[in-house]
Amino acid sequence: MMPRTMVDEDERRARQEARWLQREFGAEAPLYAALKAEKAIEQKDFSRCARWKRVLEILDDGPPAELRGNVAAK
Repeated sequence: MMPRTMVDEDERRARQEARWLQREFGAEAPLYAALKAEKAIEQKDFSRCARWKRVLEILDDGPPAELRGNVAAK
């Protein structure tokens, strides 16, 4: 079982990546996350792939609240 702080750190990093991708790429953010996950698989880095999978799940839930106004303004 993973220590709670490691899980929280992984979740924080995934949410941070999702926010950055949403700001940088808008509607194309999931595509970029999927490409990052694919590259991680090719490199056999499955922990990094798991983080990008989580980023995709976060993006699928919709943009974070603080970005919703910014995306609509673009």
